Amino acid sequence: MTQVIELTGVTKRYDSGGTPALGPLDLGVAQGEALAVTGPSGSGKSTLLNLVAGLDKPTEGAVTVAGQRIDRLSEHELARFRRARIGMVFQFFNLLDDLTVTDNIQLPAQLTGTARRKTAARATELMELLGIARHAHVYPGQLSGGERQRVAVARALVNRPALLLADEPTGALDTASGHDVRELLVDLHRGGQTVVLVTHDMTLAEACASRTIQLVDGHLTLDSCAEPVR
Repeated sequence: MTQVIELTGVTKRYDSGGTPALGPLDLGVAQGEALAVTGPSGSGKSTLLNLVAGLDKPTEGAVTVAGQRIDRLSEHELARFRRARIGMVFQFFNLLDDLTVTDNIQLPAQLTGTARRKTAARATELMELLGIARHAHVYPGQLSGGERQRVAVARALVNRPALLLADEPTGALDTASGHDVRELLVDLHRGGQTVVLVTHDMTLAEACASRTIQLVDGHLTLDSCAEPVR
């Protein structure tokens, strides 16, 4: 099965002589898999996500995403790769308040140079799929938290990314909105989207993920699809 993520001998240190924030770590994520990354605060979850997203580079080892060795790319190349191949969803949405829902969703496609008509059609498709078409011309500040997160998911998917990264996507939501976003992630996984979900919420992990790993002090201590890590 095609691997969307391959981490080989990856270590990340923020202090040259200090204890690694992550690793050494070997990890693969297959196409169509939904992986939940769990663990206590400071365990290395955000570091792992940042390495996979190309927002940071490993001190040692190789990070390959969608067939591309991203730790060797320049900052310009990384930005272009992220726009085309990775969708990202954040806890606090990161929408642009002065743009309408439609414009927020279309922005990543516009940055990759996709034709305007194609971009508009894709945004309309996603708004209908995610149940937010009626909000096409309103601004994020007029929406509930759950609706804003649906807009953020649509924006993340507009370029048909190989990988969707979700960082505590229900952390800022009330219970009902969190349930809606959880169901949305389940549906995306069922549709074949590869997802990596960082969360403290084990209910979310159990509902959305086909596989769960746990990090503690930068080390892999549990992989639900493998023998217990010792």
